[in-house]
Amino acid sequence: MTTQVETDSVLLTPAAVEAVRNLQVEQKAEDYCLRVYVAGQGCSGLQYGMGLDNNPGENDLTFETDGIKVLVDDQSILFMRGSTIDFIDDERGKGFLVNNPNQVSGCGTCGSSGECH
Repeated sequence: MTTQVETDSVLLTPAAVEAVRNLQVEQKAEDYCLRVYVAGQGCSGLQYGMGLDNNPGENDLTFETDGIKVLVDDQSILFMRGSTIDFIDDERGKGFLVNNPNQVSGCGTCGSSGECH
């Protein structure tokens, strides 16, 4: 049984804040927000999408960490409550990583912790 996190917030680590700021500068989009959404679910869990966005929708929730605004649509937040977005550059690779305390490990379809059938 998993414990649901009681906050709607989605936060950024300091490394993620720096990475988003760098992207904003590179893309000349300093006033854009970081949009994060659930893009699907597979055997390894939820799949997330991200991008810079300057067009918040009326059903978006907005969270802010160190001046970086994060947009999450009202459907994705149902799965992302309490998540923290990090930026890694290590043996796992380089990129954003969503640490979601609500995500159950294992197969999203069959419930197994290994292979899907």
